[in-house]
Amino acid sequence: MVKYFFYCLSFVAAILNISLIPSVRAADKPVIVNYDSLHHPEVGRKGMVVSQNDIASRVGADILGKGGNAVDAAVAVGFALSATLPRAGNLGGGGFMLVHLADQDKTIALDFREMAPAKAFRDMYLDSKGNVDEDKARFSLMSSGVPGTVAGMAHALKNYGTLSWGEVLAPAIKLAEEGFVVSYDMAQKLKEHEHLRENSATCKAYFKDNCQPYTDGEVIRQPDLAWTLKTLKKQGPAAFYSGAIADKIVAEMKRGGGLITKADLKNYQIVEREPIMGNFRGFEVASMPPPSSGGLHVIQMLNMLDQFPLKDYGSNSAQWVHHLSAAMKRAYADRSKYLGDPDHVSVPVKGLTSLDYAKELAQGIQDCCVVASADIGPGNAPRYESPDTTHYSVMDQWGNAVVNTYTLNFSYGSGIVIPGTGMLMNNQMDDFSAKPGTPNGYGLLGAEANAIAARKRPLSSMTPTIVFKDGKPYVLTGSPGGSKIINAVLQILLNVMVHDMNIAEATSTPRIHHQWLPDVLNLEPGFSPDTIKLLKEMGYKINIDQTLGSTQSIMWKDGIFYGAADPRRPGAGAVAN
Repeated sequence: MVKYFFYCLSFVAAILNISLIPSVRAADKPVIVNYDSLHHPEVGRKGMVVSQNDIASRVGADILGKGGNAVDAAVAVGFALSATLPRAGNLGGGGFMLVHLADQDKTIALDFREMAPAKAFRDMYLDSKGNVDEDKARFSLMSSGVPGTVAGMAHALKNYGTLSWGEVLAPAIKLAEEGFVVSYDMAQKLKEHEHLRENSATCKAYFKDNCQPYTDGEVIRQPDLAWTLKTLKKQGPAAFYSGAIADKIVAEMKRGGGLITKADLKNYQIVEREPIMGNFRGFEVASMPPPSSGGLHVIQMLNMLDQFPLKDYGSNSAQWVHHLSAAMKRAYADRSKYLGDPDHVSVPVKGLTSLDYAKELAQGIQDCCVVASADIGPGNAPRYESPDTTHYSVMDQWGNAVVNTYTLNFSYGSGIVIPGTGMLMNNQMDDFSAKPGTPNGYGLLGAEANAIAARKRPLSSMTPTIVFKDGKPYVLTGSPGGSKIINAVLQILLNVMVHDMNIAEATSTPRIHHQWLPDVLNLEPGFSPDTIKLLKEMGYKINIDQTLGSTQSIMWKDGIFYGAADPRRPGAGAVAN
């Protein structure tokens, strides 16, 4: 009888479309996992770490679990990546970090970019015929700028962290000393870069006896890197810039024709700068200022694109791609002329990011067809005062946020390890305009603003970025990818701010890239044949490119952390605390 009663009750409920299960209003409980989505982020309640290497992400999450804040975790991740992602994680490179301090409602931009040695000069890479000697500019000790990573990490920890120097170094020391299992990706990348075997110290650091490559599943140990990290732990960052590590760097520079001296290392300084800020449809965007070009041009492109009904175009339609690529071309044209180290040249930041200038540029974007790059050129901005980099994002339970992008420039930098240190040197000097008007290793043109000069920082595309919603961090993102970084970050932001995608969907959506010159529209695989056909009819020369960037992102919404490691790179990881 009871069974019959509930059967009848269920039948009536079905007719009246009434649920017998108590409902929970969205306002009472946020939807954490939406099964209508194709892509799902990792979810956490006390913090999140997302990097290009799962081992390093777990290091950061462990630090958060021990009570460390986002800065503590970010520094620990940075050192861990020097062991687990040697093609980009580094001690011998440099980069940029944004730190948002929740209790002060303040965001700081840390510039720990490499600097040109004091002996550097404008035409140092030109041969007798006036052409750029690419081997000298990219694969010699002369290609290395003074590294800033150790100084940057030390500054961040000392001023904004809560744990000790030794505590954040300990996980990296363990990874280097005890080793870790080589992934398929790491094994393949080391095999692909044959030039690494030309240097005996590099062979010792990353290959087995007789410079034989590791295979996936084997354990790699890095005793020389462990020595470097333990020396840093005992003696502090001074060991790198004036102590035992500095001695090894300078000795190899003298032996191999490099320019870095003990004075260069001792005189290296990081700079705290004001972030570039912009507003887009109710969101506030904070990103890196020059000598990064990334933040400035992301804001510039958002300002241009704000003039168009983007949501009406739909994600990755022909009109969407057309308007994005038109904005990209105009921004990269300006990059070629105006951008450089603001401590050496006057960069018209306010002019390039002004709304009036954006509206002027947007007027040249035609709905129907393409304007050739040759007909664009740098605009008249009002005058006011590697491809293997890696990025990671960290956020803690208190609302502190860190986005960090750092690099050796090319994969494995110059390919040269300083003997006894297990540390690869950067080839960051190639990011200068070795010969203004001649493309660098990423095909980017530069002008006098980015010419080589002593103690100058080379222009960069690194774009660590934080989006704020209602005054709180909402999205943290950034990417490697050389010249493609800026556009990869732009598209993550637009996917979220225009199309309201969750962070995993925003990450997985196919990307485009146009950098003005060469006049080619690069598309990732995944665009429909119909879209490609329409773009070609507009006049685009299209290249179906490899993947573009590797964003590592966090969204913080309704007190829940959502992490998305980019599937474009194997081994990346989003790890919740």
